[in-house]
Amino acid sequence: MTLFSKELSFRWSDLDPNFHVRHSAYYDFGAQHRIEILESLGLTMKVLRSQNFGPILFKEECVFRKEIMLSDKIVMHTKISKMRPDASRWSIVHEFINDEDKLCAIITVDGAWMDTKLRKIANPTPEIAMDAIRNFPKTNDFLEL
Repeated sequence: MTLFSKELSFRWSDLDPNFHVRHSAYYDFGAQHRIEILESLGLTMKVLRSQNFGPILFKEECVFRKEIMLSDKIVMHTKISKMRPDASRWSIVHEFINDEDKLCAIITVDGAWMDTKLRKIANPTPEIAMDAIRNFPKTNDFLEL
């Protein structure tokens, strides 16, 4: 199974007045990685636009465990932790791991697929979305909803 990991590079603008990565930067890194993963699985912006659907989030939270500084070496691992059998609802986690293999933060997002014409949850789930999301690596405690 494909692993979705990304080495992060922090910018000065990612820092807060305490000289560690600001809280909202974590969410930006997670969002960018999810879009890159979807693109790699064939769900490009062009495909999403042409088929009139896209991902939507209901909840996004981050648990901060260890501060991250500008020069820290961090790898973000992205996995799916929960999913309905038809891939209509799902939860994705992003783990921020330092070079000492310590968990610095974990983002969890709960989402679904939205029909962008109707502005409602897509029903049924587009086949291409089901195929893509099923290719995500799963967490050790993966739960089928």
